[in-house]
Amino acid sequence: MRSLLRTLEHATLRDIALVCVADALVGASFGAISVSGGLPLWVPMALSLLVFAGGSQFAAVGVVLSGGSALAAVATGLVLNARLLPFGFAVSDVLQGPWWRRLLGAQLLTDESAAFALQQHDPRRRRAAFWICGVALFVIWNLAVLLGGVAGGLIGDTDVLGLDAAFPAVLLALVLPSLRDRGTRTAALTGAAAAVAVTPFVPAGLPVLFALVGLLFAGRPGATPHAGKAGKAAGTDPAGPEAAVSAVKQEAR
Repeated sequence: MRSLLRTLEHATLRDIALVCVADALVGASFGAISVSGGLPLWVPMALSLLVFAGGSQFAAVGVVLSGGSALAAVATGLVLNARLLPFGFAVSDVLQGPWWRRLLGAQLLTDESAAFALQQHDPRRRRAAFWICGVALFVIWNLAVLLGGVAGGLIGDTDVLGLDAAFPAVLLALVLPSLRDRGTRTAALTGAAAAVAVTPFVPAGLPVLFALVGLLFAGRPGATPHAGKAGKAAGTDPAGPEAAVSAVKQEAR
């Protein structure tokens, strides 16, 4: 792990740490909501260890607490986690190795670990970003869920704390710099518009899948390898969103 830490720049490690802090707040909120809603502590803990997908966990617990069946909760979680399938193709190079490493990597695949991996050009940095982010989030998320669940009976109304807003706020802050690229901005706005348009008509969890239509409007990245070197020489780093889009397209081929 120490060698992986030395592979990444301090700025990347700082961003991973900030995401971990946001996830800790959301994990604590999930544990508190689950236990205060009447579920035993082992339920949110089992979901966090075995599922490890915040959105799916919240959705599944919401279905159960509202009177839905376990089958409906599982179906809802599967629909939400379907978004991770293209991420798996995009970062498949970091999951190479024996079967147990690929299985562990699949468990640690999240929006955040995929995003940090796709920001890196160098294969070693891609692997380091994925595994550092994935392992750190897994440990911190589960600890936060445990602490939140223990404190769930004392918090009362968890909605008044607004903890559920911390996670999307941090993700929005991470996405904003990528919107400087015209193709990425067009794809993001198109996907957001599609998700909002279908929200009143489809079950919870499906709008985020409709947002994938925005990929149809993503332009080709403008940076080339030569342009990347020139940009760094001039003091700017063109790696950001162009690298992520390029990586996804190369994996798709």
